[in-house]
Amino acid sequence: MSTSLEQLASQAIALSPEDRARLADLLLASLPDEADESLDEAWDQEIQRRLGAVESGTARLVSATDVHAAAHNIYRR
Repeated sequence: MSTSLEQLASQAIALSPEDRARLADLLLASLPDEADESLDEAWDQEIQRRLGAVESGTARLVSATDVHAAAHNIYRR
């Protein structure tokens, strides 16, 4: 990482969480659309794979209640 990039990163980290989030949004929006398109395509494929598993009955479905209980147990440790 170049010195100027390190300085910029250090300054960015010193920002409030809200300003860091805004900066992250601005930086992500500045990336070429091709990156977004490849991510969108990958997510579309993953969604179709998961939907197919649910429809075929091969997916192991977990209720939201069970997920919340498991998460609660993890954080209690």
